Formats: sequence, C-alpha cells, structure tokens
Amino acid sequence: MRTIDIHAHLMPQCFWDAVGGGGDWYGMTFEPEPGNGVTVSNGKRDGVTNPLLRSTPEERIEDMDRQGVDIHLVSVATPMFGYHLPAEEGLRLSQEVNAEIAAMITRWPERFLGLATLPMQDVGASVKELERAVSDLGFKGAELDTVVNGKTWDDPEFLPLFKAAEEMGAVLFYHPQPNNNLVMERYPKFAMGNSFGVPLEDTLVVAALIFGGILDKCPDLKVCIAHGGGPACFGMGRLDRGWQVRPEARANIAHPPRSYQNRIYYDCITMSERALRFLIDSVGIERVVLGSDWPYVTWDPSPVEWVRGLESLSDAEKERILSKNLEELLGI
Repeated sequence: MRTIDIHAHLMPQCFWDAVGGGGDWYGMTFEPEPGNGVTVSNGKRDGVTNPLLRSTPEERIEDMDRQGVDIHLVSVATPMFGYHLPAEEGLRLSQEVNAEIAAMITRWPERFLGLATLPMQDVGASVKELERAVSDLGFKGAELDTVVNGKTWDDPEFLPLFKAAEEMGAVLFYHPQPNNNLVMERYPKFAMGNSFGVPLEDTLVVAALIFGGILDKCPDLKVCIAHGGGPACFGMGRLDRGWQVRPEARANIAHPPRSYQNRIYYDCITMSERALRFLIDSVGIERVVLGSDWPYVTWDPSPVEWVRGLESLSDAEKERILSKNLEELLGI
C-alpha cells in the first residue's frame, strides 16, 4: 500500500538562489539569524523552522523514505503566496514556483504530484494559471490561503475560480499563514498564532465555503482543508443553530451547515487521536486524508506511523487515510 501526503510544503530553490547573495525574491528577503534564519515579506517575519526547508528534491526523497511516505503533493510554503504583490509580479512568482514543482514531477513522477500557486490578486489570471498547471503541467490542483488581501472566499469575485476548478476536477487545498492571521493581530503571545490562529482560520474558510453557498453553486467542487478543518466540525452545532435563528445565515443556503460538512475533505493533522476520531465520525472516513505539514511538523517517528498506531481506527480506516481516499480524489 503506497502512502500519499497532501500537505507537504516547498521553499523553492529559486528563492534560495535569489537570496543567497543577499538579494530578494519578489520582495522577500532572508535574514540569517540564530537557528535557521527568517524570511521577511510584506512586513511579516517567518522563521525557517527546519533546515529541511532548504532541501533539494533528492534530500526530500531521502526524508520521505525515512518517514515511509511514497508521494508528496508539493505546495509552496505559505509565506510565499505573494497575494500582496502587483498582479504581474504575482503571476511571475506563481509561474516560477509552478515551474520548479513541474520539474520535480517530471524527474520523479512516482514521488511527486503538484498543487499550483496562483496569483489570487487577479482572479482571471489565476483561472488561466490553474488551467495551465492542470492541463499542461499535470498538476492536481492548487494551494490557497484562507483569505486574499482581507477578502474571504465567499466574495463573489472568486466564483469564476471555483467554477473553473470544478470543471477541470482540480483540488483546492486551503492552508492559512501562521504569522498572518486573526489571532496574531489580537494575541501574538505564546505561539498562539500557530497553535490556535491556524485552526481558527481553517474554520473560517469552512464557514465561508458553506455559508457563501459555494458548495451549492459548485456541487462537484473538490476542496480539502488543512489541519482537520480546525474546530469547524466540533462547532457545527452552533453553526446549525445560527442558520436556524439568524436570517442572514440562511441568505445563500437552503440546508443546515451540517449537511455540507461531508462535502469537504480534511487532512488528518489534528494532533489528537480523540479529535481525529471525532472528525471521522462527523464527516465519514472517506473524507479524511493523510497530511504531514512537511517539514514544519516534527513527527516521531512519522505521520504514517502515527496513523498506523491509532488504536481507535480500524485497519480499513487507516488504509483509507493513508492512500485510498487520495487515490480516489486525485484519480491516481
């Protein structure tokens, strides 16, 4: 049984080449502070928390072998989305990242699949880049931030992207930024931006997709949310209650939010067996897939062994998470 990881990041070599002599990459710079240094972009500082973020594809494969992971769906590290850039620069950034991922897929097709980066500050350009990535480069979809320059995904301007992704069968994988989220704005202490801000942002994108009517307008859309969707499924009772008693919550959907939660896929990064069991029981085992957050999360010994060691999951459920669900979702 092969194992497939939907949540595996890349800090591209084109970035490291650009900043190696003290230059910048689309305005992003690197500061060699103690540890592994930090990146600085648009006023935000992000730690390079693991030396594996400098990995070549060969080094990545060596670590995948150590972890028992056969295939990475490669997506860019989230500080590198570049949505704040002028549209033309954002497109060039996306094309450069996507070219590097495409080269990895071409050289090692049995080990890598691609999730594109898109210039979401220009929806039309994003649709064209997604079409190019899927049709010409063989990508399986795209990775997206949970917000776009302050706009949430229920904004009507994003509907053409959803329609295009639905038509081409592309997967949209949502992942927030640890150092650029609502919790970081209000409570930037104790690493709460990562430990709670990230899953909060995951929950908000689930809410936007449901309450915005996106899943009704695009019934065949393939969406996966990182980190188990945050506490979205745990809070579904309150979302249902809001739909029942608040007219504005019923503006775009005719059914309670709970009826949509199993239309979405979720990776298994809950960091808790009880939470993962609750997620599975809420949305169905067919909607939960393997994620590692490579290489930001350190697993002992690996995400694959973590899943295999969970006592509350059957062998069939483990097989679903580790391979079968993504094989079906991605058509591989």
